[in-house]
Amino acid sequence: MNTSSQSASPARARPLEEVKAETIRRAGKLGPLDGVKPEDGVQVANALKSLDRDEWANEWSKLGARAESDAGELESRGGDKKQVRDGYMLAFNYFRIARYPCPISDATQKAYESSLRVFKKAARHFDPPLEAVELPFEGKTLKAYLQVPHGIKKPPVIMHWGGVDNWKEDRTRLHPLMHEAGCAGFAIDMPGTGENEIKYIDPRADRMFSTFIDYLLTRDDIDASRLGVWGGSYGGYWAAKLAHTESKRLKGAVFQGGNAHLGFQPAWMKPALTERASAAIFGPIGLFQSRSRAMGVKSLEEFLEAAPKLSLLHQGLVDKPCAPLLCVNGKLDDQAPVDDIYFLLEHGSPKEARVYPNGLHMGRGGGVTDEEIWHMIVGWLKLRLSQ
Repeated sequence: MNTSSQSASPARARPLEEVKAETIRRAGKLGPLDGVKPEDGVQVANALKSLDRDEWANEWSKLGARAESDAGELESRGGDKKQVRDGYMLAFNYFRIARYPCPISDATQKAYESSLRVFKKAARHFDPPLEAVELPFEGKTLKAYLQVPHGIKKPPVIMHWGGVDNWKEDRTRLHPLMHEAGCAGFAIDMPGTGENEIKYIDPRADRMFSTFIDYLLTRDDIDASRLGVWGGSYGGYWAAKLAHTESKRLKGAVFQGGNAHLGFQPAWMKPALTERASAAIFGPIGLFQSRSRAMGVKSLEEFLEAAPKLSLLHQGLVDKPCAPLLCVNGKLDDQAPVDDIYFLLEHGSPKEARVYPNGLHMGRGGGVTDEEIWHMIVGWLKLRLSQ
């Protein structure tokens, strides 16, 4: 059982009945429970007896194991490759949800490992092929996925990553949209997430991104001199930072739903981590646990001490020249303040912004879907990478 971490946390947890209601509301329709069947949400919600995260992981993992078995049986019979791929991706989504938002126990860690295993099975049937990239980095190994569209000679590249609960496997769903725009997709894990062992506050994190860029520039099947980056949620910070530190090697950067300065200050961060977080199924406790894991800190006090040092203002970057930067968020976001967009607009090089007046975290909600926002962002990147 995994209850001690919740009882000891300073962050509020949603009551069980609210978690059940959110599970039913989101399943098959809204992140992070997209990619499964609506009836699955009802089944899991009815089975939950507590907020214990192992219980959550075990219920979703049962569905994952069944879907993996079904896909394996179809594959062994020589079934249609698309159906096999979709079957494994269904299993992946079950295991992905089971580890959500991040591994904090044996069961959630096992679910994460299962999600990686099943994703690799699905990836055997991806078209265009998915290439798993591994790079040595200061005693660690950096991992990424590259997908190059068919029929385009040396396409430009979009390197992208999510936040504390949306990792490189999840991000590959954006690659077809990038391919339609004539771009290769390169998905990585943000520092402190997924298979990335470099923590968010580790000084090596900057060099990690630069190492990926160095690698892309060695490839002869893509044109990484036309490189764009896109960071989402808590990962948006890195896109804004790279726009300044790697301004000469980037054609464009997208800062979506992230923090730049104000969002790292205790006045914003403390209530965001302990009281709000409407986008998180388990409530603020899930956000606190996943962000703390990414940061490499154990307590709220450690978090509030470390976060302000990440400010682009305090690091002396925000008034320096930067690559073209698109800032995107919802005006009503309670995880990352929209004021950080206005802060970026008021400093340094001119920038562009799209603020959704009724949008929540990442801009979604208020009648605007993720897909609409993704199309807008990829369209902006396509334009920038063509110049």
